[in-house]
Amino acid sequence: MTVLDGARERRVRTGGVELCVAELGDPGRPTVVLVHGYPDSKEVWSEVAARLADAFHVVLYDVRGHGRSTAPSPLRGGFTLEKLTDDFLAVADAVSPDRPVHLVGHDWGSVQSWEFVTVKRTEGRIASFTSMSGPSLDHFGHWINKRLRRPTPRRVGQLLGQGAKSWYVYLLHTPVLPELAWRGPLGKRWPGILERVEKVPGSDYPTASLPSDAAHGAWLYRDNVRARLRRPREDAYAHAPVQLITPLGDAFLSERLYDGLELWAPRLTRRTLPAKHWVPRTRPDRLADWITEFVNATEDGRPGTAANGAYADRFGGQLVLVTGAGNGIGRATAFAFAEAGARVVAVDRDAEAAARTAELSRLIGAPDAWAETVDVSDEQAMEKLAARVAAEYGVVDVLVNNAGIGLSGSFFDTTPDDWRKVLDVNLWGVIHGCRLFGRQMAERGQGGHIVNTASAAAFQPSRALPAYGTSKAAVLMLSECLRAELAGQDIGVTAICPGLVNTNITSTAHFAGADAEEEKRLQRRTARLYGARNYPPEKVADAVLEAIVHNRAVVPVTPEARGAHLLSRFAPRVLRGLARVKPPL
Repeated sequence: MTVLDGARERRVRTGGVELCVAELGDPGRPTVVLVHGYPDSKEVWSEVAARLADAFHVVLYDVRGHGRSTAPSPLRGGFTLEKLTDDFLAVADAVSPDRPVHLVGHDWGSVQSWEFVTVKRTEGRIASFTSMSGPSLDHFGHWINKRLRRPTPRRVGQLLGQGAKSWYVYLLHTPVLPELAWRGPLGKRWPGILERVEKVPGSDYPTASLPSDAAHGAWLYRDNVRARLRRPREDAYAHAPVQLITPLGDAFLSERLYDGLELWAPRLTRRTLPAKHWVPRTRPDRLADWITEFVNATEDGRPGTAANGAYADRFGGQLVLVTGAGNGIGRATAFAFAEAGARVVAVDRDAEAAARTAELSRLIGAPDAWAETVDVSDEQAMEKLAARVAAEYGVVDVLVNNAGIGLSGSFFDTTPDDWRKVLDVNLWGVIHGCRLFGRQMAERGQGGHIVNTASAAAFQPSRALPAYGTSKAAVLMLSECLRAELAGQDIGVTAICPGLVNTNITSTAHFAGADAEEEKRLQRRTARLYGARNYPPEKVADAVLEAIVHNRAVVPVTPEARGAHLLSRFAPRVLRGLARVKPPL
């Protein structure tokens, strides 16, 4: 079995070479052409292609000199962008003579595809272009020139940063040495390097042709980079809609390289992905979803319809699970992710409330949203939920442990049963979520983020909240410890610490030592207090998304929470004094 088992193969002759072309899916459907990078062959796309084949006619080809395609002779001058464009047109004419194709490129596949989508002779042959980890050399040249002509400290820093990331380009321009390295020790060790550094799963990729592919591919750089960067084209405008997918952990390309890309690609949709360079192997699920969405939108005449909420480029298409999503902060957080185009799993012990959150999330902008019912304090139920989510929806990219209950009253009025209830939900619910979904993130090896809802009570003592404050302080410390442990696996952990937020937690809060009638009275008075404060849960949700984007550890949200956090660090005696004040209830 090959990594493209079941593919139909054909040979396409062009420009003195013979290209190996593989096809999957129904030729009557829209054609998606996948172009590989360096030092890969078409098999780098096998996981993505398999996911696309049910909906599209998927075409992959080995770039000249790679895989099972023949190499030009001589090699020098045989890999120019002009000749690579000839190859693309020959493939497109062979596999889709009557309809334009949807182009997808990674690494050098993206570099050459930028050429395809910006030259006049391909107009009408490309319906859309999805680019990842490979800029246009023309755009790159203008990017460099702009920073050289008008240097500022920031622009100089950007030049130096990208220059450091491009170290391998300089080496590939040296004669003979790259070929010797790839045909020798580097070619043998490359699969292990990808697995160790890039977390590329071990498989029958890369193929056995890697040493010769990499040796031939050095001429991609030698034939094009210096010449094009010195004299970038002035008319390098994309004549088709473009989707840009930027891996945030790319070791070779800076995000800043795409600043101002809208000038060259007016119909631009941006996506970002918390991953490293080789996303076709590490995140084929996410790429397939985004390619499918973009191709379908283009076919329907509505390109660029990706979610446009805050941070849509960061969370679009990601899988986000929120506990306690039936109301309050949890529901607002689910909605914020939905507006950003995330796929949302709304979890709550109230099945009707969870279903309503999922329904509204779909209306707001989530491409998919599902409701799940579970009591987060139930270990076995949480284990079943984690297994079901992984099997039906995939590994969670963002976990928000938000479910919680309120408990007020003096320490001596708080019974052991009261303690168990608040700790089971507020602490053990977070532990279960982190342990089960966090482990799935870690085993996947592609990062993620965990958000645990703590409280200002985590660092602000109160005579009225001994049990609640203890549970939230434990959540805060758990988050700090877990953040340290998972940092090396690119999994961020954040503790969100709101103060008084206008939610219905007050209507369900328990008051230790109070009878039923007194508890109802206290709940009403507390609700009025929170209502008068009127701090909306939507602001907490916004803080959650911003904290993930900036990978913040502890985020006090409301003004009183920020003030208490500041006092806890610099004037703890003041907080201790305030803790003695009896609440006005």
